[in-house]
Amino acid sequence: MLAFLLRRLLLALATLWLASSLVFAFLLLLPGDPVQAILGLEASPEAREALERALGLDKPPGERYLLWLGRVAQLDLGESIRYGKAVGELIGERLPLTLGLVLLGLGGALLLALPLALLAVRFRPWDLALSGLMAFLQSVPTFFLGVVLLYALAVHLPLFPASGFPGFAEPQEALRHLFLPALTLALSRAAILFRMARGSLLEVMGQDYIRTARAKGLPEGLVLLKHALRPASLPLVTVLGLEGGFLLTGAVVVEAVFALPGLGSLALTALEARDYPLLQGLVLLLAGLIVLFNLAVDLLYGLLDPRVEYA
Repeated sequence: MLAFLLRRLLLALATLWLASSLVFAFLLLLPGDPVQAILGLEASPEAREALERALGLDKPPGERYLLWLGRVAQLDLGESIRYGKAVGELIGERLPLTLGLVLLGLGGALLLALPLALLAVRFRPWDLALSGLMAFLQSVPTFFLGVVLLYALAVHLPLFPASGFPGFAEPQEALRHLFLPALTLALSRAAILFRMARGSLLEVMGQDYIRTARAKGLPEGLVLLKHALRPASLPLVTVLGLEGGFLLTGAVVVEAVFALPGLGSLALTALEARDYPLLQGLVLLLAGLIVLFNLAVDLLYGLLDPRVEYA
Protein backbone atom coordinates (compact mmCIF):
# COMPACT_ATOMS: atom_id res chain seq x y z
CA MET A 1 0.00 0.00 0.00
CA LEU A 2 2.79 2.44 0.92
CA ALA A 3 4.73 1.63 -2.25
CA PHE A 4 1.56 2.21 -4.29
CA LEU A 5 0.99 5.63 -2.68
CA LEU A 6 4.60 6.66 -3.31
CA ARG A 7 4.34 5.68 -6.98
CA ARG A 8 1.09 7.60 -7.36
CA LEU A 9 2.58 10.68 -5.69
CA LEU A 10 5.55 10.60 -8.04
CA LEU A 11 3.19 10.19 -10.98
CA ALA A 12 1.14 13.11 -9.68
CA LEU A 13 4.22 15.34 -9.53
CA ALA A 14 5.16 14.36 -13.08
CA THR A 15 1.60 15.11 -14.24
CA LEU A 16 1.62 18.53 -12.59
CA TRP A 17 5.00 19.36 -14.14
CA LEU A 18 3.79 18.33 -17.60
CA ALA A 19 0.54 20.31 -17.22
CA SER A 20 2.42 23.44 -16.10
CA SER A 21 4.93 23.11 -18.96
CA LEU A 22 2.19 22.73 -21.57
CA VAL A 23 0.14 25.65 -20.31
CA PHE A 24 3.27 27.86 -20.21
CA ALA A 25 4.02 26.97 -23.83
CA PHE A 26 0.42 27.53 -24.96
CA LEU A 27 0.19 30.90 -23.21
CA LEU A 28 3.15 32.13 -25.24
CA LEU A 29 1.09 31.47 -28.39
CA LEU A 30 -1.93 33.47 -27.23
CA PRO A 31 -2.46 36.79 -29.01
CA GLY A 32 -2.59 39.93 -26.93
CA ASP A 33 -0.27 41.89 -24.67
CA PRO A 34 -0.74 41.92 -20.87
CA VAL A 35 1.16 45.21 -20.59
CA GLN A 36 -1.18 46.84 -23.09
CA ALA A 37 -4.18 45.34 -21.26
CA ILE A 38 -3.03 47.06 -18.05
CA LEU A 39 -1.73 50.41 -19.35
CA GLY A 40 -3.92 50.85 -22.43
CA LEU A 41 -3.01 51.95 -25.94
CA GLU A 42 -1.80 55.41 -24.92
CA ALA A 43 1.05 54.21 -22.67
CA SER A 44 4.51 55.60 -23.33
CA PRO A 45 7.40 53.28 -24.25
CA GLU A 46 9.10 54.11 -20.95
CA ALA A 47 6.04 53.09 -18.97
CA ARG A 48 5.76 49.88 -20.96
CA GLU A 49 9.41 49.00 -20.37
CA ALA A 50 9.11 49.70 -16.65
CA LEU A 51 6.04 47.49 -16.32
CA GLU A 52 7.63 44.71 -18.37
CA ARG A 53 10.63 44.72 -16.02
CA ALA A 54 8.36 44.70 -12.97
CA LEU A 55 6.40 41.72 -14.32
CA GLY A 56 9.48 39.88 -15.59
CA LEU A 57 8.21 39.94 -19.17
CA ASP A 58 11.49 41.38 -20.47
CA LYS A 59 13.26 38.05 -19.89
CA PRO A 60 13.41 35.22 -22.46
CA PRO A 61 10.61 32.59 -22.20
CA GLY A 62 12.99 29.86 -21.04
CA GLU A 63 14.33 31.98 -18.20
CA ARG A 64 10.82 33.04 -17.17
CA TYR A 65 9.73 29.39 -17.10
CA LEU A 66 12.66 28.30 -14.92
CA LEU A 67 12.06 31.19 -12.51
CA TRP A 68 8.36 30.31 -12.28
CA LEU A 69 9.13 26.62 -11.77
CA GLY A 70 11.54 27.49 -8.98
CA ARG A 71 8.90 29.59 -7.23
CA VAL A 72 6.31 26.82 -7.58
CA ALA A 73 8.72 24.41 -5.88
CA GLN A 74 8.63 26.85 -2.93
CA LEU A 75 4.76 26.97 -3.12
CA ASP A 76 4.90 30.50 -4.54
CA LEU A 77 2.62 30.89 -7.58
CA GLY A 78 3.67 34.48 -8.21
CA GLU A 79 1.60 37.65 -8.40
CA SER A 80 -1.44 38.28 -10.56
CA ILE A 81 -0.96 40.88 -13.31
CA ARG A 82 -4.65 41.81 -13.34
CA TYR A 83 -5.30 42.01 -9.59
CA GLY A 84 -1.86 42.83 -8.19
CA LYS A 85 -2.27 40.18 -5.50
CA ALA A 86 -0.63 36.83 -4.82
CA VAL A 87 -2.05 34.09 -7.07
CA GLY A 88 -2.29 31.70 -4.11
CA GLU A 89 -4.37 34.25 -2.19
CA LEU A 90 -6.76 34.78 -5.11
CA ILE A 91 -7.21 31.04 -5.62
CA GLY A 92 -7.72 30.49 -1.88
CA GLU A 93 -10.57 33.04 -1.90
CA ARG A 94 -12.41 31.37 -4.80
CA LEU A 95 -11.58 27.69 -4.25
CA PRO A 96 -14.11 26.87 -1.47
CA LEU A 97 -17.04 27.97 -3.64
CA THR A 98 -16.01 26.00 -6.73
CA LEU A 99 -14.99 22.92 -4.74
CA GLY A 100 -18.26 22.97 -2.81
CA LEU A 101 -20.21 23.34 -6.06
CA VAL A 102 -18.37 20.41 -7.68
CA LEU A 103 -18.82 18.12 -4.66
CA LEU A 104 -22.52 18.97 -4.42
CA GLY A 105 -22.95 18.38 -8.15
CA LEU A 106 -21.10 15.06 -8.01
CA GLY A 107 -23.03 13.90 -4.95
CA GLY A 108 -26.32 14.98 -6.51
CA ALA A 109 -25.54 13.17 -9.77
CA LEU A 110 -24.79 9.97 -7.83
CA LEU A 111 -27.96 10.29 -5.72
CA LEU A 112 -30.00 10.69 -8.89
CA ALA A 113 -28.29 8.06 -11.04
CA LEU A 114 -27.89 5.12 -8.67
CA PRO A 115 -31.51 4.81 -7.40
CA LEU A 116 -32.83 5.26 -10.95
CA ALA A 117 -30.45 2.57 -12.24
CA LEU A 118 -31.63 0.20 -9.50
CA LEU A 119 -35.22 1.00 -10.41
CA ALA A 120 -34.57 0.37 -14.12
CA VAL A 121 -32.94 -3.01 -13.42
CA ARG A 122 -35.52 -4.11 -10.84
CA PHE A 123 -38.61 -3.07 -12.82
CA ARG A 124 -37.87 -3.59 -16.50
CA PRO A 125 -40.97 -1.66 -17.76
CA TRP A 126 -39.33 1.46 -16.28
CA ASP A 127 -36.08 0.80 -18.13
CA LEU A 128 -37.03 2.30 -21.48
CA ALA A 129 -38.57 5.44 -19.98
CA LEU A 130 -35.64 6.12 -17.65
CA SER A 131 -33.07 5.42 -20.36
CA GLY A 132 -34.85 7.84 -22.68
CA LEU A 133 -34.98 10.51 -19.98
CA MET A 134 -31.26 10.17 -19.27
CA ALA A 135 -30.41 10.25 -22.98
CA PHE A 136 -32.37 13.51 -23.25
CA LEU A 137 -30.55 15.05 -20.27
CA GLN A 138 -27.20 14.03 -21.73
CA SER A 139 -28.02 15.78 -25.02
CA VAL A 140 -29.02 19.11 -23.40
CA PRO A 141 -26.13 21.62 -23.15
CA THR A 142 -25.21 22.51 -19.59
CA PHE A 143 -25.68 26.26 -20.05
CA PHE A 144 -29.18 25.75 -21.53
CA LEU A 145 -30.13 23.47 -18.64
CA GLY A 146 -28.92 26.12 -16.21
CA VAL A 147 -30.94 28.85 -17.93
CA VAL A 148 -34.11 26.69 -17.85
CA LEU A 149 -33.70 25.94 -14.13
CA LEU A 150 -32.92 29.59 -13.46
CA TYR A 151 -36.11 30.73 -15.15
CA ALA A 152 -38.29 27.98 -13.68
CA LEU A 153 -37.13 27.97 -10.04
CA ALA A 154 -35.71 31.47 -9.56
CA VAL A 155 -37.76 33.74 -11.85
CA HIS A 156 -41.12 32.06 -12.50
CA LEU A 157 -41.23 30.35 -9.09
CA PRO A 158 -38.88 32.40 -6.88
CA LEU A 159 -37.86 29.49 -4.67
CA PHE A 160 -34.10 29.99 -4.92
CA PRO A 161 -31.79 32.97 -5.51
CA ALA A 162 -31.04 33.71 -9.16
CA SER A 163 -27.42 34.75 -8.77
CA GLY A 164 -24.64 35.76 -6.41
CA PHE A 165 -23.16 34.09 -3.38
CA PRO A 166 -23.16 35.44 0.22
CA GLY A 167 -20.28 33.31 1.49
CA PHE A 168 -20.17 30.40 3.92
CA ALA A 169 -20.81 32.45 7.08
CA GLU A 170 -24.46 31.28 6.95
CA PRO A 171 -24.43 27.66 5.70
CA GLN A 172 -28.17 27.50 5.08
CA GLU A 173 -28.13 30.60 2.88
CA ALA A 174 -25.02 29.36 1.10
CA LEU A 175 -26.76 26.07 0.25
CA ARG A 176 -29.79 27.99 -1.10
CA HIS A 177 -27.53 29.91 -3.48
CA LEU A 178 -25.67 26.76 -4.55
CA PHE A 179 -28.75 24.55 -5.02
CA LEU A 180 -29.60 25.53 -8.60
CA PRO A 181 -25.98 25.53 -9.89
CA ALA A 182 -25.34 22.17 -8.20
CA LEU A 183 -28.60 20.76 -9.61
CA THR A 184 -27.53 21.90 -13.08
CA LEU A 185 -24.23 20.05 -12.77
CA ALA A 186 -25.92 17.00 -11.25
CA LEU A 187 -28.50 16.68 -14.02
CA SER A 188 -25.89 17.17 -16.73
CA ARG A 189 -23.70 14.31 -15.41
CA ALA A 190 -26.34 11.97 -13.95
CA ALA A 191 -27.06 10.47 -17.37
CA ILE A 192 -23.54 9.08 -17.76
CA LEU A 193 -23.51 7.67 -14.23
CA PHE A 194 -26.96 6.12 -14.81
CA ARG A 195 -25.84 4.35 -17.99
CA MET A 196 -22.71 3.03 -16.31
CA ALA A 197 -24.55 1.85 -13.18
CA ARG A 198 -27.36 0.24 -15.20
CA GLY A 199 -24.96 -1.62 -17.52
CA SER A 200 -22.80 -2.80 -14.63
CA LEU A 201 -25.84 -4.02 -12.64
CA LEU A 202 -27.22 -5.91 -15.63
CA GLU A 203 -23.87 -7.62 -16.13
CA VAL A 204 -23.58 -8.60 -12.46
CA MET A 205 -27.16 -9.91 -12.34
CA GLY A 206 -26.17 -12.62 -14.80
CA GLN A 207 -23.39 -14.03 -12.59
CA ASP A 208 -23.55 -17.48 -10.98
CA TYR A 209 -23.60 -16.23 -7.38
CA ILE A 210 -26.71 -14.14 -8.21
CA ARG A 211 -28.44 -17.26 -9.50
CA THR A 212 -27.44 -19.05 -6.29
CA ALA A 213 -28.93 -16.26 -4.19
CA ARG A 214 -32.16 -16.46 -6.16
CA ALA A 215 -32.21 -20.26 -5.79
CA LYS A 216 -32.11 -19.81 -2.02
CA GLY A 217 -35.41 -17.96 -2.25
CA LEU A 218 -34.13 -14.45 -1.49
CA PRO A 219 -36.38 -11.61 -2.67
CA GLU A 220 -35.25 -9.95 -5.91
CA GLY A 221 -34.82 -6.57 -4.23
CA LEU A 222 -32.56 -8.04 -1.55
CA VAL A 223 -30.50 -9.87 -4.16
CA LEU A 224 -30.06 -6.61 -6.03
CA LEU A 225 -29.08 -4.51 -3.00
CA LYS A 226 -27.06 -7.03 -0.99
CA HIS A 227 -25.36 -9.18 -3.61
CA ALA A 228 -25.22 -7.11 -6.84
CA LEU A 229 -24.80 -3.49 -5.82
CA ARG A 230 -21.32 -3.67 -4.31
CA PRO A 231 -19.51 -5.50 -7.15
CA ALA A 232 -21.42 -3.42 -9.71
CA SER A 233 -20.18 -0.19 -8.09
CA LEU A 234 -16.54 -0.66 -9.17
CA PRO A 235 -16.97 0.67 -12.75
CA LEU A 236 -19.16 3.43 -11.33
CA VAL A 237 -16.37 4.54 -8.99
CA THR A 238 -14.02 4.79 -11.99
CA VAL A 239 -16.47 7.03 -13.80
CA LEU A 240 -16.92 9.16 -10.67
CA GLY A 241 -13.21 9.94 -10.69
CA LEU A 242 -13.41 11.06 -14.32
CA GLU A 243 -16.61 13.02 -13.73
CA GLY A 244 -14.90 14.99 -10.96
CA GLY A 245 -12.55 16.40 -13.59
CA PHE A 246 -15.39 17.13 -16.02
CA LEU A 247 -17.35 18.94 -13.31
CA LEU A 248 -14.35 21.14 -12.49
CA THR A 249 -14.31 22.37 -16.08
CA GLY A 250 -18.12 22.43 -16.36
CA ALA A 251 -18.28 24.67 -13.30
CA VAL A 252 -16.88 27.49 -15.47
CA VAL A 253 -20.09 27.57 -17.53
CA VAL A 254 -22.39 27.17 -14.54
CA GLU A 255 -20.65 29.93 -12.58
CA ALA A 256 -21.08 32.24 -15.56
CA VAL A 257 -24.83 31.46 -15.81
CA PHE A 258 -25.47 32.01 -12.10
CA ALA A 259 -22.89 34.83 -11.61
CA LEU A 260 -20.93 32.95 -8.97
CA PRO A 261 -17.51 34.32 -7.93
CA GLY A 262 -15.64 31.03 -8.21
CA LEU A 263 -12.58 29.77 -10.05
CA GLY A 264 -14.47 29.76 -13.35
CA SER A 265 -15.06 33.51 -13.40
CA LEU A 266 -11.49 34.03 -12.18
CA ALA A 267 -10.15 31.95 -15.08
CA LEU A 268 -12.21 33.90 -17.64
CA THR A 269 -10.96 37.21 -16.25
CA ALA A 270 -7.36 35.95 -16.27
CA LEU A 271 -7.72 34.79 -19.88
CA GLU A 272 -9.16 38.13 -21.03
CA ALA A 273 -6.38 40.07 -19.26
CA ARG A 274 -3.63 37.66 -20.43
CA ASP A 275 -2.76 37.19 -16.77
CA TYR A 276 -0.13 34.48 -17.27
CA PRO A 277 0.79 33.81 -13.60
CA LEU A 278 -2.86 33.48 -12.61
CA LEU A 279 -3.70 31.18 -15.53
CA GLN A 280 -0.69 28.99 -14.76
CA GLY A 281 -1.69 28.76 -11.11
CA LEU A 282 -5.28 27.84 -12.00
CA VAL A 283 -4.23 25.11 -14.44
CA LEU A 284 -1.81 23.72 -11.86
CA LEU A 285 -4.57 23.66 -9.25
CA LEU A 286 -7.09 21.97 -11.56
CA ALA A 287 -4.53 19.34 -12.56
CA GLY A 288 -3.78 18.69 -8.89
CA LEU A 289 -7.48 18.30 -8.04
CA ILE A 290 -8.00 15.84 -10.90
CA VAL A 291 -5.00 13.81 -9.71
CA LEU A 292 -6.49 13.75 -6.20
CA PHE A 293 -9.86 12.56 -7.56
CA ASN A 294 -8.15 9.70 -9.38
CA LEU A 295 -6.10 8.77 -6.31
CA ALA A 296 -9.28 8.66 -4.20
CA VAL A 297 -10.84 6.34 -6.80
CA ASP A 298 -7.90 3.95 -6.57
CA LEU A 299 -8.18 3.83 -2.78
CA LEU A 300 -11.95 3.27 -2.92
CA TYR A 301 -11.37 0.23 -5.11
CA GLY A 302 -9.66 -1.54 -2.23
CA LEU A 303 -12.53 -0.73 0.13
CA LEU A 304 -15.21 -1.96 -2.27
CA ASP A 305 -13.40 -5.08 -3.49
CA PRO A 306 -11.04 -6.90 -1.09
CA ARG A 307 -9.59 -8.79 -4.06
CA VAL A 308 -7.87 -5.62 -5.27
CA GLU A 309 -4.19 -5.64 -4.30
CA TYR A 310 -1.86 -2.64 -4.37
CA ALA A 311 1.25 -4.28 -5.78
